[in-house]
Formats: sequence, structure tokens, C-alpha cells
Amino acid sequence: MAVNTELQGAEYRLPQPYVVSREAIAEFARATGAEHPAHTDIDAARAAGYADLVAPPTFAVIPAQRSEQRYISDENSGIDFSRVVHGGEQFTYSRPIVAGDELECVTHVDGLREAGGHAMITTRTELTAAGDHVATVTSTIVVRGGDDD
Repeated sequence: MAVNTELQGAEYRLPQPYVVSREAIAEFARATGAEHPAHTDIDAARAAGYADLVAPPTFAVIPAQRSEQRYISDENSGIDFSRVVHGGEQFTYSRPIVAGDELECVTHVDGLREAGGHAMITTRTELTAAGDHVATVTSTIVVRGGDDD
């Protein structure tokens, strides 16, 4: 099945907020080599002006991809995940993510087009906490066409 272009404009929402934990921030910081102590030391984070541990800038990809996965796994999307290649990611912040945030995530399917037998999909995931914008994650994925496409 080809990617369903009729889903352009669709929205997918996480059913529950993504609760940002200190452990998740520290683990992500270690995994990505983010060495600033405000990611792992509460005193350093507070000394830097944050209420709690502050997440590295690319941390937003975790809740964003969970929300985006709701679209990718939608049986009506026509996306074969085994054919997905990451094309790009962009982050725009209103404020940093900190431990204790409860992030509401809504993924918007902003663009769907075919090029050279492949589907190019642009999604935008809006992350909010207590109704206020925190970050926007814009992703591009490529769904490689098959030999029979």
C-alpha cells in the first residue's frame, strides 16, 4: 500500500502527557554526551536558574517521536516502518524542558509528497505544558518506495 496522502492535515495526540523525569533527562544527557552539570545535578541546575534538571536541547525528540509514532503506526497511513529513513529534525523552543514538565504532544501531518518513487513526509509536533508552548519539533521522514512501487 502506498502512503495515504489524504492524511495531510491530520493530527495525532498522545493520549496522556509525557511526564519528564530527572532520570530520563540524566539518561538522555549521558547517551548524547551532554556534559553540562545542569542535566544531572539539581544544585547546578538551580544555580543556573532552572527549577529542576534541564533537558539537553534535543531531548524534545523523545516525546515528539512518541506522538509521531501514533501517525506512523496508523493502519490508514500506509507507512511501512521498515522502509522509513530519517530525513531531518528541527527544534524551536519557547523555553527549556525541565524535570517535572508534563508535556502534551500533538503531531500535525504538514506535508506529504512523492518524489522519485519515495514519499516525503513532514510532521510538526507541538509540545505544551500547562497550556503554554514549550517546543516545536519538525521532522522529515522518507518512506522508500519498493521495487514494485
